[in-house]
Amino acid sequence: MDPLQIGIVSVLAIVVLIYLGVYIPIALGTVSFVSIWLMRDNFDLAMNLLKIAISDSVMEYTFATVPLFTFMGLIVSKAGMGGDIYDVMNSAFRKIKGGIGMATVGANAVFAAVTGSSIASASVFSSVAVPQMLRYDYNPRFAVGVVAGSSVLGMIIPPSAMLIIYSLVAEQSVGDMFLAGIVPGLLLAIAYIGAIAFAGRFTPSFVGGTIVTDEPSLGAGEIVSKTLPLVVLVLLVLGGIYTGWLTPVEAGAAGATMGLIIALLRRRMTLRLFWETLIETGHITAAILFLITAASIYSRMLGLAGVPNMLGEVMNEHQLGFATIMFIYVLLMLFLGTLLDTASIILIVVPLFLPLIEPMGLSAVWFGIVTVVGAEIGLLTPPLGISCFVIKTTLNDDRITLKDVFLGALPFALVMLGVLVLLIRFPWLSIGILN
Repeated sequence: MDPLQIGIVSVLAIVVLIYLGVYIPIALGTVSFVSIWLMRDNFDLAMNLLKIAISDSVMEYTFATVPLFTFMGLIVSKAGMGGDIYDVMNSAFRKIKGGIGMATVGANAVFAAVTGSSIASASVFSSVAVPQMLRYDYNPRFAVGVVAGSSVLGMIIPPSAMLIIYSLVAEQSVGDMFLAGIVPGLLLAIAYIGAIAFAGRFTPSFVGGTIVTDEPSLGAGEIVSKTLPLVVLVLLVLGGIYTGWLTPVEAGAAGATMGLIIALLRRRMTLRLFWETLIETGHITAAILFLITAASIYSRMLGLAGVPNMLGEVMNEHQLGFATIMFIYVLLMLFLGTLLDTASIILIVVPLFLPLIEPMGLSAVWFGIVTVVGAEIGLLTPPLGISCFVIKTTLNDDRITLKDVFLGALPFALVMLGVLVLLIRFPWLSIGILN
């Protein structure tokens, strides 16, 4: 086989191996290494490219954002700040039809701004919001669906681990990616709230629930004490990046330090919990580093095989326009989302399609936002649907099946798809803030 055929077969082999359960970085790295060896018939060249991929990943300065923001998110989650912001949002929305669902979305949006993790959001709000909604007779499918749908905000609203991974793979500024994620994240949160209001008005049986009247409203002092820590963190991290006072790495360090101080002041951090947080941060960082390293050699393999050039020639030959290319791209991400997690989708499709997008004069930052939003839909779709599995596991309630979680999340996946179409049609929604 010629290099191009080897490259095409290798991409298919990677997807098949991952689907069969092979650890993603191992599938990416091993197949890419063997493909380079076969294409050049040179084992030493394959080894040298592997060494370069490893050294580039380890020595990349911006990679320091990963452990810092991961640590900050874990500290915030373990300090119980998610429950605090939910209490505030619930106090504001509970007298509206579907209000507890709206409060869950609002709380998830704020929580996402300091955690950057959909999994953390799904875990926290499964324990906090779902029991509250069931208490007031909400439809169980709606209750778990709104938690699943709003949990994806953690990967879109900065600081987001997926935005960091994309920036490293596509060699874009982490700060630019963070800023570009603000408006799309807020737009999706508003769309969710609007969808809940619409469902409450026209399909009340799907929402269910009664308006909460038997709980006292939070006082001004309670609202301040529960929201101030998160507001301080958001202003410190995103404000520091936006104003240029802090680089993304410095913002991560400042946020991690401030998060730890807040947890200590609230007496929610013990030495044992601190050590567990450090260990968990190390595990997550190592896993992401392994992914980035595997993606680096994968990108080099694609370049040697000429796969991006082949795709470009196919585009020119068939005169495929922007709309057609994006349609194919979104379909591919939706398909892969049924099999793979978000990081895997980004690592596989970005090296294939980014070389096609840049010659068209399109922003790589905008393309990153579209990619992350499209890939995140996979968190809500079977059979993988990681957020749905996390919610089911966290609840441990026999009354709610995994099928209920997936069906409840489906309307929110459709809303997310609608927002994705808007972001593709109007790029300024994501990159306008950078101008």
